[in-house]
Amino acid sequence: MKVCITKDYEQITILNKSVHELHVHLYPDYFKEYEFDKFKSFFKGLIQKDNQIFLLLENDDEALGYAWIEIKEYPENVFKKGYKSVYVHQLNVLKPHQGHGSMLMDKIYEIARRHRNKLVELDYWTDNQVAERFYCKQGFKKYREFLYKEL
Repeated sequence: MKVCITKDYEQITILNKSVHELHVHLYPDYFKEYEFDKFKSFFKGLIQKDNQIFLLLENDDEALGYAWIEIKEYPENVFKKGYKSVYVHQLNVLKPHQGHGSMLMDKIYEIARRHRNKLVELDYWTDNQVAERFYCKQGFKKYREFLYKEL
């Protein structure tokens, strides 16, 4: 089993389906239905950007999962100090292989160190308890919470 950087936007689009469908299921008022061609076009444009990195978890050339990360630089302003981070937009491992998500995280930590970033950030939807448990095991801590109120 290995994790490598990929530019294969079609494979990312395929792997994105199950995580996106989970979001649709949990939050149907916020997420649109999965449409392969639209998602493929989105990932095709995004994957070409230098600060966007896509990782592929593979076993014998079979894709088992992926991560989409961004190298971010937050400029200093009057309120906050500037800093850099690696931001995890998405991480998904197909159900039969979900015990291997830590391999993707290890590669993310390696990339962060290579870019001299001491911070890895991410967010997840609160009803996604699988993600909450996984990131807790990885040692992530909350430092900000996003709230909403429907009117």
